[in-house]
Amino acid sequence: MTQLIEDLDILKNNDTEAENCEVKVSKEGKNTSARKLYIESYGCQMNFSDSEIVTSILQKEGFDTTSNFEKADVILLNTCSIREKAEQTVRKRLAQFNKIKSSKPEITIGVLGCMAERLKAKLLEEEKIVDLVVGPDAYRDLPNLVLKAEEGEKGVNTFLSREETYADISPVRLNSNGVTAFISIMRGCDNMCSFCVVPFTRGRERSRDPHSIVNEARDLFNKGYREVTLLGQNVDSYKWSPEENNKAKLEKQKVDEVVNFANLLEMVAQVHPDLRVRFSTSHPKDITDEVLHTMKQYENICKYIHLPAQSGNSRVLEIMNRTYDREWYINRVDAIRSILGEECGISSDMIAGFCTETEEEHQDTLSLMDYVKYDFSYMFFYSERPGTLAAKKYEDDIPLEIKKRRLQEIINKQQALSLERNKLDIGKTFKVLIEGTSKKSDDDLQGRNSANKVVIFENKGYKKGEYVNVKVHDCTAATLFGKVIG
Repeated sequence: MTQLIEDLDILKNNDTEAENCEVKVSKEGKNTSARKLYIESYGCQMNFSDSEIVTSILQKEGFDTTSNFEKADVILLNTCSIREKAEQTVRKRLAQFNKIKSSKPEITIGVLGCMAERLKAKLLEEEKIVDLVVGPDAYRDLPNLVLKAEEGEKGVNTFLSREETYADISPVRLNSNGVTAFISIMRGCDNMCSFCVVPFTRGRERSRDPHSIVNEARDLFNKGYREVTLLGQNVDSYKWSPEENNKAKLEKQKVDEVVNFANLLEMVAQVHPDLRVRFSTSHPKDITDEVLHTMKQYENICKYIHLPAQSGNSRVLEIMNRTYDREWYINRVDAIRSILGEECGISSDMIAGFCTETEEEHQDTLSLMDYVKYDFSYMFFYSERPGTLAAKKYEDDIPLEIKKRRLQEIINKQQALSLERNKLDIGKTFKVLIEGTSKKSDDDLQGRNSANKVVIFENKGYKKGEYVNVKVHDCTAATLFGKVIG
């Protein structure tokens, strides 16, 4: 089994406090005689994508998935370290699993991903709550580490690679709706944002061979998928060449052998006009007009950009080490609106109460939100992470009650902006890719338009994976409601 738990302290267009999370559970594996793997994924889309790679590696070793951890031979938690609460959630789950292990000692319990990379031997030696600790670049070693654990040894591999991209591994699509899928295009991150642990837990940035990406997209389309999301910590810095990526040693490299993100977008868009292409995440310092013009050129590249701001104040952005200021960010938003139009969806990440943030600087974040008019945002209050530049250099000096109050003001602002943006869509018709039935009723279907907005409409027998034109007649801050026309 796998669970994708977006353990954010706050939401995308929530009406409630941030305790909400999304849980996705895979179907029971078909091979009843095989050894059983149970896997949970916490945090970002990249972690969920990695769990599909892990499952593929272990399936080749004779494992099948189970949705019941009590029946598992191996239990793996693919973890997130972006916030303290995410780690606390994992520890609680490990306590549950260890109760099972006390009566079934042959079970192997392992921690994968960012938390494994950050805490390493502490989980094995000091707390002794797991048998395996495996970092994001060591998943190929899992069969060997599982074997060691079954023989009574502790297995640990947190080596960070400069080359590993898992380009040759075909992921097992866990929890798949058969319509949408993730494709990892790069790994690691070279941006040293002062609040972020990712460069330390996922290593340096490296890009995957574009031909393997295109082949994966084509294979997905041939299997009935109609949307792919290209994943990377910073997709706009994607760059691949045979020489730089050690694929070939050339005496003279031709210009057309270098593939940037705009080139890659075009290559994937050309797989088929009916294959929608999304991507996440963009970095404001790197997104180029070339990417925006490529998006405009191809109808099947969705007109939606996740462009995290984190703060609307230039001084705060500087101590966050975001390498852009408020004016630069506004310039990129203006370029998006100019090239792609007002209907292009823009979302963001916002952090309330970063170190030394004043009330006036918090107001700058609210005013930036008013300027951009985000369709939705992921919003948090600052959570200090050990080992980051911010933890070493700055005091976490904003009281919790002030952080929560500022966060609530950001949430309230986003709710109003989301509703305002959605009301502009009433009366318009959108091409919607059907993803399945509505969460609330089987009498309705749901899908998303190009701007990544959820659209609900009556179930008239249309099938998942079909495109329909839906005219919007009503909305909430989170959802559009319409009727199929034509």
